[in-house]
Amino acid sequence: MKIRPLQDRVLVQPILEKEVMKGGIIIPDSAKEKPVEGRVKAVGPGKIIDGKRTPPEVKVGDKVLYSKYAGTEIKVDGEDFLLLREDDIHGVIE
Repeated sequence: MKIRPLQDRVLVQPILEKEVMKGGIIIPDSAKEKPVEGRVKAVGPGKIIDGKRTPPEVKVGDKVLYSKYAGTEIKVDGEDFLLLREDDIHGVIE
């Protein structure tokens, strides 16, 4: 299945933290924090402001930092994704 975001929406695949820390401690799922980093998989055409479309600032493949509780969690072909507005993205990690 393919998803094409609309307006200023961005499809992000969260980057999950490692399950084992440096000291060999295994962290259970219930103790893990929600990820705030992800890889952009699809981008909408942009927001319309005053009748003109504003192109998005992020592009497919960018590694981004986003709000912890932003967006809608979806599952596509068994993989977890997050559909969020471009405004919820705080920055691009370079």
